[in-house]
Amino acid sequence: MSEETKQEQQEAKEENSEVVEEVFAEEPQAEETAEEQVSDELSQLEEKLNESENRYLRLRADFDNFRRRVNVENEAKEKYRAQGLITELLPALDNFERALNIEADNEQTKQLLQGMEMVHRSLVEALKKEGVEPIEAVGQEFDPHLHQAVMQVEDENFDSNVVVEEFQKGYKLKDRVIRPSMVKVSQ
Repeated sequence: MSEETKQEQQEAKEENSEVVEEVFAEEPQAEETAEEQVSDELSQLEEKLNESENRYLRLRADFDNFRRRVNVENEAKEKYRAQGLITELLPALDNFERALNIEADNEQTKQLLQGMEMVHRSLVEALKKEGVEPIEAVGQEFDPHLHQAVMQVEDENFDSNVVVEEFQKGYKLKDRVIRPSMVKVSQ
C-alpha cells in the first residue's frame, strides 16, 4: 500500500472515531431529552387529570345544591299548597262572622243563626286542619310582621305600643302570615 492510501485510511479512521464519539456523546443527551419529554407529558397529563377531577367535584356539588334547592321548594309548595284557596275564603269567613254578630229578635232568626254558626264552625275547623290559625291581636304588643296599624290612640288602660282594638282578623298559615290583623294601637 502506498503511503497515500495509508494516510487516507488513517484519516478515515480518525473521522469514523470522531463520528462514533459524537454519536455516543449524543446518546445520553437523547436519553435525557426523551426522559424530559416523558416527564413533561406526565406532568401535563397529571394537570389535566387534576382539572378534570376538580371540574367533576364542582359539578357534583352544584348538582347536590340543585337537588337540595328543589327539595326545599317542593316542601314549601306542599306546605303552603292551600294558601291561594285560603286567601280567597277569608273574606267569606269575615262576612260569616259579621252575620253572626247580628242580634236575633225572633225564633226564626235564632234558628238561622244557629245554622250559620254550625257552618262557620265547620269552615273554621277545616281551615285549622290545613294549618290556618288566627293572629292574636288585642292586648298584644304591636308587631309589624303580624299587625297592620291603621289608627293610633291615647289610652291610659293600655301601655304604649299595645294593640287596643282589632278591626279585621289576621291569619297565619303554619308559620307564614297570610293576612295581618288591622288594628288600633295605643301611643
